[in-house]
Amino acid sequence: MYQPRVEFPSPQKQGLVIGTTVLSVDRILDILRRQWPLIASIAGGALLLVVVYLLLASPMYTASSRILMDTRQTQVVDKDSGIPNTLIDPGFVDSQVEILTSDDLILSVVRKLKLTQDPEFIGFNTGLMPFIMNMVSYVIGSDGPPSAGRLERTAVQALQKNLKVDRVLATYVLSVAFKSLDPDKATLVTNAITDAYVVGALEAKYQSTKRASEWLQQRSAELRDQATEADRAVQTFKAENNIVGTSRGLMSEQQLSDVNTQLIQARAATAEAKARLDRIDAISDKDLAQPTVTDALNNTVITRLRAQYLDLAAQYADWSTKYGKTHQASVNLANRMEEARKSIADEVRRIADSYRSEYEIAKSRENSLESNMNNLVTQAGSNGQAQVKLRNLESAADTYRNLYNTFLDKLQQATQKESFPISESRVISTATKPDKKSSPKTLLFLIGGIVGGFCFGVGAAFARELLHDVLRTPADIEDELGVKCLGTLPDLAPDRSGVQKARALMMAPDKEAAKQQVSLARYVIDHPFSRFAETLRNIKVSIDVTRLTRDVRIVGIVSSLPKEGKTTIAANLSHLTALTGHRTLLIDGDLHTRSLTRELAPNAKTGLLDALRDPRELARHVQRSKETGLDFLPSFVVSRMVNSADVMASKAMADVLAMAREHYEYIFIDLAPVMPVTDAKAVSHLLDGMVYVVEWGQTTRSAVQESISSSEAIQKKILGAVLSRANPKMLKRIEAYKGAHYNRYYVET
Repeated sequence: MYQPRVEFPSPQKQGLVIGTTVLSVDRILDILRRQWPLIASIAGGALLLVVVYLLLASPMYTASSRILMDTRQTQVVDKDSGIPNTLIDPGFVDSQVEILTSDDLILSVVRKLKLTQDPEFIGFNTGLMPFIMNMVSYVIGSDGPPSAGRLERTAVQALQKNLKVDRVLATYVLSVAFKSLDPDKATLVTNAITDAYVVGALEAKYQSTKRASEWLQQRSAELRDQATEADRAVQTFKAENNIVGTSRGLMSEQQLSDVNTQLIQARAATAEAKARLDRIDAISDKDLAQPTVTDALNNTVITRLRAQYLDLAAQYADWSTKYGKTHQASVNLANRMEEARKSIADEVRRIADSYRSEYEIAKSRENSLESNMNNLVTQAGSNGQAQVKLRNLESAADTYRNLYNTFLDKLQQATQKESFPISESRVISTATKPDKKSSPKTLLFLIGGIVGGFCFGVGAAFARELLHDVLRTPADIEDELGVKCLGTLPDLAPDRSGVQKARALMMAPDKEAAKQQVSLARYVIDHPFSRFAETLRNIKVSIDVTRLTRDVRIVGIVSSLPKEGKTTIAANLSHLTALTGHRTLLIDGDLHTRSLTRELAPNAKTGLLDALRDPRELARHVQRSKETGLDFLPSFVVSRMVNSADVMASKAMADVLAMAREHYEYIFIDLAPVMPVTDAKAVSHLLDGMVYVVEWGQTTRSAVQESISSSEAIQKKILGAVLSRANPKMLKRIEAYKGAHYNRYYVET
């Protein structure tokens, strides 16, 4: 199976790859050169549409103003709120954009400015396009005169259509722009919208505060009644359960606390009295004149008596030493010392009796307080359930009272705010009359039309080139077939036009001469210096170069499909070869159409089939051209043959070609197309080479691939391919890179 040759693009040809097509810089330039009329046409059409639009479009004027979301204004009222600076949520600013374009706000502007009486806003604009649209709308959907509500909705929609509200970058500023046919009207509407927004914000804030005040007032009254009822329930419960409250709580709780405190103090006093009593009892049995007794009692009387005792004891010791213990003075001193000791003992007993009395009193008070404490604890335990319910009632009463105070405070604040006409929005830029139109922007539209048209044109050009699976350049031939392109032949169709044919018939002396003059089969004879002839010479040179390495005499001219120009190429190549003095034979091998025979020998009665019966009589069936010396073997068939492929592949055909090889240097065979019939495949083994004809811009790559891959013999025998019937104008564009003087040698004098 034949596979197209795959070549990796060289570094100079690398580029964008689309599918299997490599778009190199050279390929792109070639496409632009070939398709520049299409690009220019589309660009010109786009520019023309833009110009028509600019001529028909009505000029629009845009007026704009700006609104600032200023939170510092509200701080005049909320200066004691403790928040030095309040930031606005970005979503709030975006919400204001929607408010500015809302139906209610726009409707208020429509009613204020009476825009339902303005033709611009109710669908009766002046101008060709609006008039046409209005007429179509009237014919399709007219149901009588519009109502006032319908006119208002129409005006609102028209105003919203031309209104644009945007947030300025990341700021708290809103830009309000409105465009109209009249600059004064644009300014008036823009300022009316901003005023309506500010007034609407104040009104909305006032209404919101008013509704809040009414609700707060109603709710405060309900809470006041609930708080009063809760307080009344507390007092009733206290009266029913003998619960008396003080500033420090319930009386029973206060009594219990006081008795507990007194009991603690009484127990401390009893313990202290008992300690003093025990101490006095402990020292009663000791020497009362000892210092420890005096220090323990800390009594002034005892201290004084002890001092006297000590003085007497000192005198007694002195006198007893001097006079003796029996001396009357010493005895008197001893008696006085005894009296002092007795006085101390009496004082100690008196103190002990006092301490005992105090202890008994403290103990009695302690017992009394303990009795009271037990009674109060018993009473508190019996009233525990009542106190639990009382606490619940007091808690509910406190809650209602706090709620009432809170709502009352909010009510006072809301009532005060009703009188403050302060809004968070203010106009920082008032709309002024525009001095020039804002749309349509003529220069921008023109540039856009040119650039857009050029882009669309380039896109169409590339689509036309890449989506059409045809061959147009020698590079396409070499990439697709893997063989050398022998040249590109221009289309000779202009010579077949009716005007030139009539001119030839008028100038020719007879009909036979006229036929010869207009025949394409002898084009190289009439135009030896044309590009067509020079390209055929290049084909012959390529065949001659191949003949240097191997014997190439029999060359088949073949194509994939009919009407690709192979017959014309075969005839002219043969004439050209014969003109150079070489013995040349041209065979009409297309037994189906025999178009070459009808062109060169329409009156022939014998031909190829007769030569096949007796190859030695080949010369008898050949017709020679007097002008070029070309020998032509026609094909005379009475009716179309069903076994033409067998005939072409027969032993007789091989004998005929062998006979022709002995007498001719060049033998060209015009073969049937490859795809419709199998004649070319059948005879391919008898040929030395093939020239493959591809119609420029018509034959698809798929057709060429299918026809060549169907026969391995054809693949091996192809000497080269030639592009035929190329559009001369397109060919000039393709070869523009060759310079302006490239075609000078093709001009006949």
